[in-house]
Amino acid sequence: MGIHVETIETASLGDRTYLVHDGDVAVVVDPQRDIDRVIACADEHGVKITHVAETHLHNDYVSGGLTLARVTGATYLHAGAESLAFDHRPVGDGETVQIGALRLDVVHTPGHTAHHLAFIVTADGATPAVFTGGSLLLGSVGRTDLVSPERTEELTRAQYRSAHALADRLPDAAIIHPTHGFGSFCSSASSDDDSDGTLATERKVNVALTAPTEDDFVEQLLAGLDDYPRYYAHMGPLNRAGGVAVDLSPPAAVDPVELARRIHRGEWVVDLRPRRDFASGHVAGTIGIELADGFSTYLAWLVPWGMPVTLLADEPESIAAAQRQLVRVGIDRVAGAATGTPDTWLPDAERRSYPIVQFADLDPDDLPPILDVRLAGEHSDGHIAGASNVPLHELTDRLGDIPGGEVHVHCASGYRASVAASLLDRAGRDVVLIDDDYDHVASAGLPTG
Repeated sequence: MGIHVETIETASLGDRTYLVHDGDVAVVVDPQRDIDRVIACADEHGVKITHVAETHLHNDYVSGGLTLARVTGATYLHAGAESLAFDHRPVGDGETVQIGALRLDVVHTPGHTAHHLAFIVTADGATPAVFTGGSLLLGSVGRTDLVSPERTEELTRAQYRSAHALADRLPDAAIIHPTHGFGSFCSSASSDDDSDGTLATERKVNVALTAPTEDDFVEQLLAGLDDYPRYYAHMGPLNRAGGVAVDLSPPAAVDPVELARRIHRGEWVVDLRPRRDFASGHVAGTIGIELADGFSTYLAWLVPWGMPVTLLADEPESIAAAQRQLVRVGIDRVAGAATGTPDTWLPDAERRSYPIVQFADLDPDDLPPILDVRLAGEHSDGHIAGASNVPLHELTDRLGDIPGGEVHVHCASGYRASVAASLLDRAGRDVVLIDDDYDHVASAGLPTG
């Protein structure tokens, strides 16, 4: 029968969920909260979910593990050392769970969290599949500063030892299946080399396995840690309590009168349209966060936690996609939604707009005031000479640090800059969006520092 691994990608968070089966029964590793995708995958492959396994108490999303276990009647595997408020089967280092023809071995791999587990899945004659969660990633490891600043170095050293201990017990052919590391803020310093997922390749490229010493690894990892989304602070407690089932039914429709009230009250009314459409014309007081892979991460990072959120989009499908992203990060129900265009949302409201340029449009000899909203580490790695750096997540608290007059805003690709431009526009500032890749700065001949 062998080991069959089906990957369920959550690109909006840079994470993966796995359905691991023998053709008859399955274990689901690190399920996201919208479990309908997992159930559909199991149905597609004709397998019964008998077990759900968590590698760790997640910091970047609300788990769907408890709900999935209850809906399917599966056994819920979680670290026995964690204090959890729901029924589960506690497991720990050295334990084995038989799942049909599959043998699941539990390995304690502290580092990303103190009680982190990895799962080695084997079957007769099959190459081992290793589910490493936030421990050993592809070319990297999970970040170690999410528990507390006081424990970061301790957990970083534990992460190094966990990676080596796990690698030492596995054959080179073993396939590594991490949860994080595909754009997730839960990953840390990474290799410049690609990985095919085999342990043999990881031995050559993974920062934890190539660092000359433990001290070198600690220095490298700690130097690479930058800010992470502040909504992470809410994920751990929600997962410790047990995530509840989600409601993905359409939100309440909001008419123009109520929409005007919400904008006047200072609530977050978020326009999901493409950033260039928002820049060319939008309702005053709204915030533009384009519906893309980064949508939920940046909205949850920026919005005051608990603030009502109303969504605007050109079609109901965009509202539904945004809802699905938001429930994964604990924003369970938006306050309402409206579809159409600015002319149907608020026909008589003030319209705002701002220009869009590219780096090549700027005069290298006469640069305007430029705001770089990338992370501090990105800015220090290279920036336009004279540019101010206020990371996007600090923007609303540091409006006084923004240069006066008209300001040009950029990031690495244009996405974060578009959100920043909308927030500045909402605050009454004159703004120009640089919707361009930072890699084009050199070809535009702009001076750098």
